[in-house]
Amino acid sequence: MNLLKDKYIIVEVIPTSSDSKKGIIAQLSALKLDGIKLIDRFDYRIDEKLVNNNDLLEMISYDKDNFKYTDNPDLILSEFKKWSGDLPIMLIEKDYTKEYLASLNNKMELVYPYLEVEYNYGVFNTIMNKYQIEASNYLVDIIYEAIILESNNEKVNNE
Repeated sequence: MNLLKDKYIIVEVIPTSSDSKKGIIAQLSALKLDGIKLIDRFDYRIDEKLVNNNDLLEMISYDKDNFKYTDNPDLILSEFKKWSGDLPIMLIEKDYTKEYLASLNNKMELVYPYLEVEYNYGVFNTIMNKYQIEASNYLVDIIYEAIILESNNEKVNNE
C-alpha cells in the first residue's frame, strides 16, 4: 500500500478487556485518509455506566463533547463497519485490535513498518521523538501526523 496515494483508515480501539470474549469496545477512534488528506474521522464511546474499571474511565474521560456515545456495545462496531466500507485498516496495536475487529473483512496491517519503526510497548514515545510530535490523547492523530511528516521523505510508500 502507498500511504501517500491510497485510501485507508488508521484505527485505535480501547477495549474494556484485552480478551475480546470478555470485554467490549469502550472507545474507537479512526481517521479515514486519502493519501495524507483527512477525509473523515470516527469517534465513538460506550456510555460510562458500562465501564466498570475506574482506570479505564479516567483514561477515556477526555474531550467528551467530541465523541458519540451509545449504551449498545454492538453499535460501535456496526457503525464502524458502515463507516469504513472495504478500505484497508492500519492498526496501531497488533493483538487485541484484530480480535475486536474480526467481523470486518477489511485488509488489516500494522502501520509501523511504513514509518520505519518497530512495534513495541514504547512505540508512541519512539514516534513522538523521531518526528518531534507533541503528545495527544488521540493516538490516531499522532500516527497521522507522523505519516504527514514522513511524506516529506516519501518513505511511507511500499510499492
